[in-house]
Amino acid sequence: MSQYYYMGDQTLWNPSNGASRLFLSQVSVYQAELGLPSGIGPMQADECQIDPLVFKEFVDALLAWHWRTRHPVMAALSEGFVATVLVLAERADIEVNWPPAGFDENGGLKDVQVSAAPVSSEEAWAAALQYKSLELVRFMAA
Repeated sequence: MSQYYYMGDQTLWNPSNGASRLFLSQVSVYQAELGLPSGIGPMQADECQIDPLVFKEFVDALLAWHWRTRHPVMAALSEGFVATVLVLAERADIEVNWPPAGFDENGGLKDVQVSAAPVSSEEAWAAALQYKSLELVRFMAA
């Protein structure tokens, strides 16, 4: 069994029921964390529509949140979700706004764990997420 994620009549993703259930649960978590709707509609009869304008705003906010969150555990927990969302955005031809160099929205970094580990640059962070999303593409049937 599988489910379908559409934007209009374009299929963006056709995951198994289990992967879809987990993804939708995570959507709820990040909507609450960001205080924004995702644009990912309810799953009805194994189909879900994604609103492109709302989804773009969600993706941009998610990237900004992920950049500001420097806690290693939070970053690890969210990386797979962010990469999955980036695949959907790319398939929908949504141009995402990567946080610019020196990005410091809303007063700076959040959930920072104090340690001696170096903080990666914006470029390294973006490259790692882009690589992760490219790895996922081959496992995300459309």
